[in-house]
Amino acid sequence: MFKKVLIANRGEIALRVIRACKELGIATVAVHSTADAESLHVRFADEAICIGPPPSKESYLNVRALLAAADITGADAIHPGYGFLSERADFAEMVVDMGLKFIGPRPEMLRLMGNKVAAREAAEKAGLPLLPGARGFLANAAEAEQLADEIGYPVILKAAAGGGGRGMKIVRDGAAVQKAFETASNEALAAFGDGSMYLERYVEEPRHIELQIVADEYGNMICLGERECSVQRRHQKMIEEAPSPAVSPALRREMTEVALQAMRAIRYNNVGTIEFLMDEKGRYYFMEMNTRIQVEHPVTEQVYGLDLLREQIRLAAGERLERTQESVVPLAHSIECRINAEDPVTFAPSPGRITGYHQPGGYGVRVDTMAYEQYKVQPYYDSLVAKLIVTGATREIALKRMMRALNEYVIEGIKTNIPFHKRVLTFPAFAQGKYDTRVVDQILNPPAPVEAPAKVPAKG
Repeated sequence: MFKKVLIANRGEIALRVIRACKELGIATVAVHSTADAESLHVRFADEAICIGPPPSKESYLNVRALLAAADITGADAIHPGYGFLSERADFAEMVVDMGLKFIGPRPEMLRLMGNKVAAREAAEKAGLPLLPGARGFLANAAEAEQLADEIGYPVILKAAAGGGGRGMKIVRDGAAVQKAFETASNEALAAFGDGSMYLERYVEEPRHIELQIVADEYGNMICLGERECSVQRRHQKMIEEAPSPAVSPALRREMTEVALQAMRAIRYNNVGTIEFLMDEKGRYYFMEMNTRIQVEHPVTEQVYGLDLLREQIRLAAGERLERTQESVVPLAHSIECRINAEDPVTFAPSPGRITGYHQPGGYGVRVDTMAYEQYKVQPYYDSLVAKLIVTGATREIALKRMMRALNEYVIEGIKTNIPFHKRVLTFPAFAQGKYDTRVVDQILNPPAPVEAPAKVPAKG
């Protein structure tokens, strides 16, 4: 087992890693920007090192400073958390070259799945179902238009190196391809330094379903069921739940078998998530793979009774997977709401100091957060303040528990999206489990009421 782990991240995920390390008897090193000096991950780590000023590129994305911090403190492993450098193959390779362990998949897995086109090709070879689309990078808008004409509209243009909804455009006819291609490519170039694009058929009523994979270095592998991540705004997830109300036990077994077969084919290791689009007929298609721990991992932990961070660290240290696929049975229903510092109406960021704070509790309630009274939400980073997770024996119980927990949650001094989460929970389609990725737009832009026809006065 490792003796000391440096966490190359911040906020609630850094704190989550620290807690898992402490339970394994591992010393921890926190890194932080000058703006994060008072963060809880700094307070609870065994050691802390400032690596630069607030802008991410000068601190949390500063590879040289991170590696120097690991060297100075004598860390023998680095955990990247999620976001930042977690899926950067070049960073993982530098960590390995220093003689340290990167707590995550092998660098070649990050490189393979980090590029959407390469991942799509690998998925096809491994037997995962794919939507019709480009077999490689699109050379230009003209090629995109030709391919779109062949497979039929609507199509979606995607950045090959993208993520988080950036560099994505839906196109419904040939006249819009040129502009959409140029806009998406320029957006991708600015966000990822790579403007390469590909294209695939667009599913009109998709559900976003992802499967959690856990694998050791010896070929042992399990799939911890699925998560439903269809509540999204601009391709950013807001609410996740497990199991999905759209996945039957028979479909779960089928998807699990397909996913494990594919991951064995590429010799995947550590944790990862295969993301699928599911259409209205229950047909599913490979979308991408995330080679890291996911923001929404707690719902899987609650449903299947496995600490994914602890397992991730154990597996990276060379230990064997202790669970078998036969032991993977959903034990409950869990829902996660991402509590963000943002206006619940306009969704504009709302950084600032939290002047009053009370988090919910009680049976079946979990809060993963770095927030506390007088904590300052920084304007430089993601607006996530907390992840509120509830678990119940059934989905109905979990929904009622989540509403109760949201009503208990007090965060003063900044605006949060808690009121919007309440709107989602009471929206009929969500409450009934019959929703897809359009649900947030349906809540924000309800159809105009149909006017009753005017009554014609009776004659006489």
